[in-house]
Amino acid sequence: MNRSKIEHNLAATTLRRAHLNPERIAIIFEEQEISYAELGDRIRRQAGLLKSSGVCVGDRVGYLGVNHPALLETMFAAQALGAIFVPLNFRLTAQELTFIINDAGIHTMVVDDALTPVLEPARPDICCQHYFCSESETDGWRHLNSERAATEPLTQLISVDQHDVSVIMYTSGTTGLPKGAMLTHGNILWNNINAMLAFGGSRDDIILTAAPLFHIGGLNVMTLGSFHMGSTILLLRNFDPGQVLADFERYKVTQMFGAPAMFLFMSQHPEFASTDLGSIRNLLVGAAPVPESLIETYSARGVDFCQGYGLTETSPFASFLSPEWAISKLGSAGQPPIYSEARIVDENNQPVEAHVRGEICMRGPNIMKGYWNRPDATAEAIDSQGWFHSGDVGYFDEDGFLFICDRIKDMVISGGENVYPAEVEGALYRHDSIAEVAVIGLPDEKWGEAVTAVVALHDGHELSLEELREFAQPLLAKYKLPLRLHLVDALPRNPAGKVLKFVLRDDLNT
Repeated sequence: MNRSKIEHNLAATTLRRAHLNPERIAIIFEEQEISYAELGDRIRRQAGLLKSSGVCVGDRVGYLGVNHPALLETMFAAQALGAIFVPLNFRLTAQELTFIINDAGIHTMVVDDALTPVLEPARPDICCQHYFCSESETDGWRHLNSERAATEPLTQLISVDQHDVSVIMYTSGTTGLPKGAMLTHGNILWNNINAMLAFGGSRDDIILTAAPLFHIGGLNVMTLGSFHMGSTILLLRNFDPGQVLADFERYKVTQMFGAPAMFLFMSQHPEFASTDLGSIRNLLVGAAPVPESLIETYSARGVDFCQGYGLTETSPFASFLSPEWAISKLGSAGQPPIYSEARIVDENNQPVEAHVRGEICMRGPNIMKGYWNRPDATAEAIDSQGWFHSGDVGYFDEDGFLFICDRIKDMVISGGENVYPAEVEGALYRHDSIAEVAVIGLPDEKWGEAVTAVVALHDGHELSLEELREFAQPLLAKYKLPLRLHLVDALPRNPAGKVLKFVLRDDLNT
């Protein structure tokens, strides 16, 4: 076997760790401790089961469900065979799942027991050859646990190249149909190298994973890297702020990745003030900028945020802001990691100077191979020089720190002026009454689009548009001030914590 090639296989890396440190705990899940030796055995047996079911090199193996060890075991088992893993969003409808499953051409599906009723009606329209339920017996479904236990472990892993596709992750599809980003074994490996060099890591870390694993942030900001390090993942089915705080204290958690909203909800929980956070080395946050008030809340408890920016297509790590810059470079997404590049370009794809806004582009070994079955979309996203065009607007300051302004498609054009919602949101978040805010553009006869603030208030608070505009006037140019205010109980978010602005636009346009 060509050892120089097999080492690119993510499954081989985890199995190597199981060989070197069999006694160490790989995963803690609902009181169950899974050692690296046990994890390695499960992976090999499931790979044997998939192989006996006809899964071959390049075939796609899907998983639908909330966070569970079976998701990770299915991924590694597929990769051991040179197959491609496809994690699916458990909040999608049967119709949406049918499109993705058929688009990816998934050969075998593993499904969380609770979600088999969602997929069952769609099975006649789906291309899959085999269906497994992950935990208990379900009529009409093969039982993963019992069949895996009865299968001989796979001994010979398939050698893969670093450019071979390892995972297909489907983008959220907020406009048009979702696209599958093809992430290679090398993409994921280099992302983990960049991450480790940026915020470090230790084999003694206890990393809490509550963000959904079907999302690139939950899967590959910290989770997969932990298996390289030989550290422990404390895996939660879903995010619950009270449970996370309790687990911080019980298991002496050292690191966690999440969206700002997750850490906000934790800080608002009654147990936050009394929870022992002394074991936390740092908290990694992505998906949106961290408000200064939240930084200060956690800093008062002796906890620092490491902030990052990235996309599914960048595996996801594209920039990093370490804690020492959190205040002096407030609002910045930081600097590119050591093995990646970033630049800002104008509409002619030419680099621009500091403080000039343009499209953020990235290049490096962490950039996806392309979109599955979408050569036109791939050519549009990745130019001839290998730069990935993110669709995000940003700029570099004079010190080389990246600032994200907004998505190009989310920009509001009011009275002929470009308004970047993230900038307005950052100012409005300073208001004491505001718990959450999203800024969108709504059609307006006079201005073309009206800058509209959608706000969730803290309990017991009130707010009028006039009060909000008066508060923001010293902070924003007049054309950036909200023209409309809509109060809501909570902002709609996807499982990764991102605000679903298209939902707000649709609701408020009707």
